[in-house]
Amino acid sequence: MEKVHSGGRPLTRAALAGRRRALEEGRAISRRELAGHARDAAKALRLRPSLRQVLEALVAVWGEQPWSRLLVWPSNERLSEKTGLSERALRYALRDLVGLELITPKDSANGKRFAIRAPDGTVVDAYGFDLTPIVARAGEWAERLRLLKAEVEHRRRSFDILTVCRRAVSEALQGLATHHPEVPISDLILARDSLEESSPKRARASDDPSLVVTQWMDLREKAEERFYKAGCAGNSCSHLETNNEPPSKSCNKGSSRSAGSGAALRPDLVAAACPVARELGFDIQTEPDLIDAGRSLRGSIGAHPSAWSEACEALGALTAGALVVLVAQLHDDEVTGRRKSEIRNPGGYFRHLVRLSAEGRYSVAAELLAMRRQRMT
Repeated sequence: MEKVHSGGRPLTRAALAGRRRALEEGRAISRRELAGHARDAAKALRLRPSLRQVLEALVAVWGEQPWSRLLVWPSNERLSEKTGLSERALRYALRDLVGLELITPKDSANGKRFAIRAPDGTVVDAYGFDLTPIVARAGEWAERLRLLKAEVEHRRRSFDILTVCRRAVSEALQGLATHHPEVPISDLILARDSLEESSPKRARASDDPSLVVTQWMDLREKAEERFYKAGCAGNSCSHLETNNEPPSKSCNKGSSRSAGSGAALRPDLVAAACPVARELGFDIQTEPDLIDAGRSLRGSIGAHPSAWSEACEALGALTAGALVVLVAQLHDDEVTGRRKSEIRNPGGYFRHLVRLSAEGRYSVAAELLAMRRQRMT
C-alpha cells in the first residue's frame, strides 16, 4: 500500500477514497440503519472477529447527528473497554478498517479525537473517524451478499450431486459384483478409490467440490453403462431391474387406473405433488419448465441417458419429465423418512415405470393426484 506522510497519520489511497464517498443530499440515517449496513459489510467482506468488534463499537457510539458526514470520536481507551482488545490490536483493526474503505480518519492538528462545540455546548463538528463509507457502499454490500449466497447454494448443490454420484457408483459396482461377477470392475474400483481420496468434505468450508464433481459424474456414467450392457443392454432377453415393484398398491389396480387415467398432466399438479423440484431450484410453471426439470434431474435419480430417450419416445417429453420428477420425489421421501424404503435403484425404477406407462398399466397423472392428496392431508 502506497503511503505518504503529511505530518501525522500516514496518508493512504483508501483513506482518500473514503473521503470521496458521500450520502445522497438530505438523506437521514438512523443508528439502526447504520448498524444494519455495518453487519452487511462485515458479512460481505468476511471480516475477522476483531474487525467486527471494532466496527460494531464505532457504530454504537454514533450520536445520530444530522450532519452530512457520520463522524464518531471515541478514544482508544473507550474502544478497548467495549471490545476487550489490547491497544495494539485495536490500532491494527482501525488501520485495516481504513484500508477496506469502511471508515475514514479525520485527524486533528494534534492527532487526538474530540468534538468541536459551539458556545452553547452544541456539537457542530468533530475529529475522529467518518463512517459515511459504510452507508455510501450499501449497494455494493447487497450485491456481494447476493453473490456469496449464490456461491453457497452452488457449493451445496455440488456436494449433493457428489453424494448422489458416490451412491450411484457404489450401487452399480455392487450390482455388477452380485449379478454379473464375470464382468471386470477392477478399473472402476481403482478409479473410485482414487476419487474418494481426493474428494473434499462438506464440513470444511474451504473445500471446493466442483473440482471432482465432473470426474465423479464420468465415473458414474461408465459404471452404469457397464452395468446396463451386462444386463442385456435393454434387448428382448431378460433384463435385470433391481426394483420392479409397483409404485403403490392403488395405482397398479384396474380400478385406480380407470379413476385417474383421464386426469390431465399439468405442470402445476407436478409442482404441488413434488416439492423436491423447487428445493432443487426448478420452478415448474409451464410445460417447458417441466421438461427442463425432467431432463436436468434425470442424472440425479441415476437414470441412464438412454432411459430418458426411451421415455421421450414412448411417452412424450412432457410425461417423461413428470415421471422423472415423480421418481425424484419418491426417492427423496424415502431418504428423509417420510415414506417406507422400497426403491433400491431409482434409475431402474424409472425405466420400469416408463414401460408400465407405455403398456397402459400405470398412470403418471393418477399417481401425482394421489401424492398431492397425501400432502394436503
